[in-house]
Amino acid sequence: MKKILALVLATLMIATLVAGCASEPATDAPSTDAPASDAPADDAAPADDAAEGDLPTIGVCIYKYDDTYISTVRQALEAAAEGKANLILNDGKGDQATQNDQIDLLIEKGVDVLLVNMVDIGAAQTVVDKIKAADIPVIFFNREPDAEVLKTYDKARFVGTNAKDAGVIQGEIIAEMWAADPALDKNGDGTMQYVMFQGEPNNPEAIARTEWSVKTAEEKGVKTEQLELQIANWDTELAYQAMESWLSKHGDSIEFVIANNDGMAQGAVNALIAAGYNTGEEGAKVVPVVGVDATDAAKELIGAGKMSGTVLQDGPGMANAIFALAMNVAGGKDYLDGTDYQYDDTGIAVRIPYQAYKG
Repeated sequence: MKKILALVLATLMIATLVAGCASEPATDAPSTDAPASDAPADDAAPADDAAEGDLPTIGVCIYKYDDTYISTVRQALEAAAEGKANLILNDGKGDQATQNDQIDLLIEKGVDVLLVNMVDIGAAQTVVDKIKAADIPVIFFNREPDAEVLKTYDKARFVGTNAKDAGVIQGEIIAEMWAADPALDKNGDGTMQYVMFQGEPNNPEAIARTEWSVKTAEEKGVKTEQLELQIANWDTELAYQAMESWLSKHGDSIEFVIANNDGMAQGAVNALIAAGYNTGEEGAKVVPVVGVDATDAAKELIGAGKMSGTVLQDGPGMANAIFALAMNVAGGKDYLDGTDYQYDDTGIAVRIPYQAYKG
């Protein structure tokens, strides 16, 4: 019996071992829950990268988002691109080193086209050289590098305005107002005493607007005397502070305010209102203020009788031109193919016209 019992136990042990071996996987293959590849999850495009699909990817470098006019261009560009292209937008925050880093990253991403609103146009050659080395088409806009710099790369273009024209139209508005209202000559000396807000010291647009606004007014018969000039970097708050100081210094001797843009004009108007001028009320003292851009804020001030006029710089028109050229070159076509745009005498620049705006 002992021998029979031992044989039965041995048989049961062998059967158990066989069953256990049968339950193991036949191979070392991973489970079906394992990833299909070894690529890390963070290889996916980050939130600000281009979305998936066959749409062209356009890298956009803005000199700073909080510039009122350039914000209208950015928003119009986003609207134009919706459903047609993937935009990677970058805020340079007014710092050229920051913008250089952003351009490097966009080149690394392999965008189809670059759109660059330079922080410092003096750095344009460096920027052009690095984009040329990457062989990526580029459209500079609004802040214009020297044409000879752009011509060092055959895939570089510019879309913007003719800076002189803005100054000319400002001068025409000034001359028309001065001739129509003799009361603007407060001291009766036949000369317009004015203060000037200039955008930047070395910016060609700021220089041209400053020069041609006064020159055009003088050509149309207005005798002028500059009381003050302030480099206010297109900034509303800096213009407010300067205007506040000038009012304390000159008071009613200021007969006209000329600003290179509406942001600075708005700062001047706010300071005038705080001092009891330009309130829009019947009988209030008025110092005419003219700007450039025709921003919504400026239009409201003009409509309320607190600002005298501005020059329309067509933000949506500029954005549409930029986008049309970008889509063409991204698709392997000539920049101007199928458009009504034309180059000026530089052969590389498309100009968006200015218009007077007086409400």
